[in-house]
Amino acid sequence: MSEDWSEGTLLGGRIVYRQKLQGYRTGIEPVLLAACVPARAGDCVVEAGTGAGPGLLALHARVPGVIGLGIEREPSLATLANTNFALNAFTTLKAQCHALEEWQPNGAYDHAFANPPWHRDDGTPTPNPGRHSAKFANEHLLAVWIHKLSAPLRRRGTLSLVLPAASLTQAVTALATCHCAEICLLPLWPHQDEAAKLIILQAVREGRGPSRILPGLVLHEPTGTYTPHATAILRDGAGLVL
Repeated sequence: MSEDWSEGTLLGGRIVYRQKLQGYRTGIEPVLLAACVPARAGDCVVEAGTGAGPGLLALHARVPGVIGLGIEREPSLATLANTNFALNAFTTLKAQCHALEEWQPNGAYDHAFANPPWHRDDGTPTPNPGRHSAKFANEHLLAVWIHKLSAPLRRRGTLSLVLPAASLTQAVTALATCHCAEICLLPLWPHQDEAAKLIILQAVREGRGPSRILPGLVLHEPTGTYTPHATAILRDGAGLVL
């Protein structure tokens, strides 16, 4: 792999993390999403669109011994994810290069999670192909991702997604066709008293309980710093119980 990457850290320095210099750069969403996956040591977890692996890295740091598979369509990113797993000696994690639409699961999973591309594909394209493929999607892609990730889940397995609030109706409709219910919805408020642009949605395979809207997570103080709750997740690796 050519050195077209930069090296940094995640979770306040607990994780060594390399990412590409060009293309999609990791935000806070994968770490927030990984914090809500209710996995235990020995559970099998699959992540779609794993990129360079920040979500699985954060999950393993919180739940050592979790068995994780990352699905990534770009070969160089899948390679970089495996490099990151090795750098951190997380031997139960691996990435495979597939388009999720073509992935054929080999076995059942306890949990699945993803930060799907969500910008409309007819929107203004970015000049960088890697960033474009990570962020832009056609109108049917979310339903396809939900179907592919929910199909191999065991009964009572969870599917966790971070989505724009505008995609909620589409996501709930797709989940219903995949026998996923018992939905928990967590708004991500940028600041107190600001509308949430993003939500975390978690559904249960063959769930029968009621759906719930949770109080939500405020990310930033008025000064722009992270709130104590957000800091506990992003720096200290705390879980986010839904």
